[in-house]
Amino acid sequence: MQPLARLAFSVLAGALTFLSVATFDVWPLMWVALVPLLHALRDRSPGRAFLYGWLCGLCTNLGGFYWINGLLQRFGHMPVVAAVPLWWLLCAYQGLIVAFFSLFLRLVHRRAPGLPYALTVPVLMVACELCVPLIFPWYYAISQAWVVPVIQIADLTGPLGVTFLLMMVNGAVYDLVHGRLSGQGRRWRPAVAAAAVVLVSLGYGQVRLHQVRARRAAAPKVKVGMVQANIGIVEKGRLQLAPRHLQIHQDLSADLQRRGAQLIVWPESSYPYYFERGQAADWRDRKAVRKGFDVPILFGSITVSRRERFPYNTALMMDREGRLTGSFDKVFLLIFGEYVPFYEALESTISRYVPEASNFARGKDPTVFPFEQYRLGPMICYEDIIPQFGRRLARLKPHLFVNITNDAWFGRTSEPYEHMALAVYRTVEHRIEMVRAVNTGVSAYIDATGRVFKKSDSVDPQLTPDAPPVALLDEVAMMQPASVYGAVGDLFGYLCLTVAVYLVLLHGRFRRRSDAESAIA
Repeated sequence: MQPLARLAFSVLAGALTFLSVATFDVWPLMWVALVPLLHALRDRSPGRAFLYGWLCGLCTNLGGFYWINGLLQRFGHMPVVAAVPLWWLLCAYQGLIVAFFSLFLRLVHRRAPGLPYALTVPVLMVACELCVPLIFPWYYAISQAWVVPVIQIADLTGPLGVTFLLMMVNGAVYDLVHGRLSGQGRRWRPAVAAAAVVLVSLGYGQVRLHQVRARRAAAPKVKVGMVQANIGIVEKGRLQLAPRHLQIHQDLSADLQRRGAQLIVWPESSYPYYFERGQAADWRDRKAVRKGFDVPILFGSITVSRRERFPYNTALMMDREGRLTGSFDKVFLLIFGEYVPFYEALESTISRYVPEASNFARGKDPTVFPFEQYRLGPMICYEDIIPQFGRRLARLKPHLFVNITNDAWFGRTSEPYEHMALAVYRTVEHRIEMVRAVNTGVSAYIDATGRVFKKSDSVDPQLTPDAPPVALLDEVAMMQPASVYGAVGDLFGYLCLTVAVYLVLLHGRFRRRSDAESAIA
């Protein structure tokens, strides 16, 4: 195959991958998306394989994270000549997952060409997903977020198990295609094994769906209201608009209370003023959080202290009497959006070239908020897409995950939908439900099987300034975490990593040494 054709196949694999993800959502593509890349890698050196894989990963991330360019220009106020290279640089880095996967795949198959791709592809990809750190975390399992029967194995393996299934089918399809094209005949055994594993996984999914739905039906229910005010990111920072923004949230909350809400959730940083750290109760003046309603509320606010230089991005819990009963500071801050490395040393330079960059203090640990006889597990912004944070929070035995987010930074792009697709896995991993209140969407209720209910649309207030605010209300089941994944974490991923290390470093070496010794003898 000519080098140009291999490059084209690598690009094609990247395009098929991002087309399988929100908001294109052609999810069946992901089951065969990497077959063109595997074809391009055939008989290439490890170095060339790394480059082909990197090109595939670059295209995947350029298509999936196209909104970063708009974020940098529109909200970061960066010129095109700075924003575009930074966007490409980020995508190039995130594409390293596929680059390392391709490198290791060729190392293994040069030494052991007889191994089926249905084995090596899933093991190596899971190992790379587990080990390569990302600025914007994602995994191939994101493509199946809406395919409820497929994702049920996440309560055993986390999203890495779904990635394994996808890659195993990609490898099996390639085994069949390559066997046919090379005249070796169809390699049926890997394909049959892959089909059997998928069928067993789907069967497990159906059993678990039945069990979790029965458990949910028996669990106590609470009516939760989610407020989506649809306030643009530029407007949120204008102090003169704060009274109006607060009034919108209060009016929606009063309406939710009339409709029977027992708990109300406002988005991240939705309260338009500051709260003093350690403050015990609601304000008693025009800045009061609650006017016109009195049900408990979980909301986002910036909190400040006279003893600390930097503010915190905080979730607060307020009871019926207006007392603050819980506080959680965001632990995972977004680089450049909420923290800048070496900010104190480079503050003047950063302020000159990236005026929208800000620096927040970092929280230490997850916590739970008391609500009647239950516990609520708060997550701020993209903490709901990080499996490790979800496990730490689940150990505190919350009855409900509550995510408060402000995705207005990204406008009406695929980001809010990608964000929610990644968040779906937390509910399956721990078998508890989640509500999401997002400033401009997507707000939603997700049950313990990963099904999305009461989903709002994502809006861009600058493009649709007349977009009305949204108040969602649904009945959620209050259940404590109960899953294998919650107990063992990424054990499946580490097992795959162990096999991957063996394949890359050891497999085939002993056999070659034995063959050489036999020849000498």
